Amino acid sequence: MQENVRVSVAMATYNGEKFIKEQLESVLASLGPEDEVVISDDGSTDATKVVISSFDDQRIRLLEGPGKGIKKNFENAIKACIGKHIFLCDQDDIWEKEKVSAVLGAFEKYKCPVVVHDCVVTDSEGKVLEDSFFRFRKSGAGVLKNIVKNTYIGCCMAFDSDILKKIILPIPDNIVMHDQWIGVFGDYFGGSVFIPDKLIKYRRHGDNSSEIDRHFGFATMVRNRLRFIKELSKRRKLINRQTI
Repeated sequence: MQENVRVSVAMATYNGEKFIKEQLESVLASLGPEDEVVISDDGSTDATKVVISSFDDQRIRLLEGPGKGIKKNFENAIKACIGKHIFLCDQDDIWEKEKVSAVLGAFEKYKCPVVVHDCVVTDSEGKVLEDSFFRFRKSGAGVLKNIVKNTYIGCCMAFDSDILKKIILPIPDNIVMHDQWIGVFGDYFGGSVFIPDKLIKYRRHGDNSSEIDRHFGFATMVRNRLRFIKELSKRRKLINRQTI
């Protein structure tokens, strides 16, 4: 295993054979020879792992997922990453070739723990549904803003592993979104930065789901926010005790 990995890509997969080849091709084209792609597969029953293995690329590491859903599958990938900067990655989008260089440039410019970029939202065939996720979601940094209404989107996020990896893990079981958890801690520890570059085509289709099209009832939303605040407070107290 290389010790000078610059970028790790943490990808979570589950029955993604339809789009995984195009996604991996776009990811690898954005990376350098010293980078890595850590894929946690959560028990796919289709040809997902066969497609991944067909790449025969030394930068790819394929792990068995824990079988506990998307949050823990991402956590499994993140734990195995050794790069300075960790990029979250879904199994069905398309990266622009300049994605990694643009995001690393933002880390260097702003000296921040989390960078989030904009994206174009498409359907399964590539037809544009929204030409700016940021505008659609009214995205932006801020702890309170993103507890009230999450505007983080995992497939457009990267974070500094030196600052956040030990802080965010383990991801609490009873929160809804891992990207919100990571982003809010980025806001606490130096501030998350949103850049306007549209660096992926974010594919929406019948086999995936996310905050863009998820709607909860009012009572459920209130419970989710209270749980998030409770877990946030518990983790902050733990961090404070460890640094005293």
